[in-house]
Amino acid sequence: MRRFVEFINTGSEELAQELISPDAVFHVPGRPEPMRGPAGYLAVIGMMRSGFPDIQWTLEEMISENDKVAARFTMRGTHHGSFFGVPPTGKTIAVQAMNFYRLSGGQLVEERGQPDLLGLLMQIGAVPPPGA
Repeated sequence: MRRFVEFINTGSEELAQELISPDAVFHVPGRPEPMRGPAGYLAVIGMMRSGFPDIQWTLEEMISENDKVAARFTMRGTHHGSFFGVPPTGKTIAVQAMNFYRLSGGQLVEERGQPDLLGLLMQIGAVPPPGA
């Protein structure tokens, strides 16, 4: 998982090929169809980086059992690009994400990620906070 965090923080195509199975499936919130393989995961990272070019993930905790890993991340970055149609605000974010992975042969073969998109949208001012 530490190498995976290096991959998501750098967007390295070389690490993508090493760590992600060509048959991998990534279930992305808001997308009706999963993304697939290293190119699919690089596209997810590209989408995040288009809105937050300096985004970095920190692995806060992890639990693993057999071929499955549950991980809690904090994503931090600055809103310098359009994200979900919201123009850049220059605001910083610190957002939690809970992801579940399945591995096989030393590679990721499946991910189900659940970032706190509501919290992110509140932090960039796209959604008012409760009671506002």
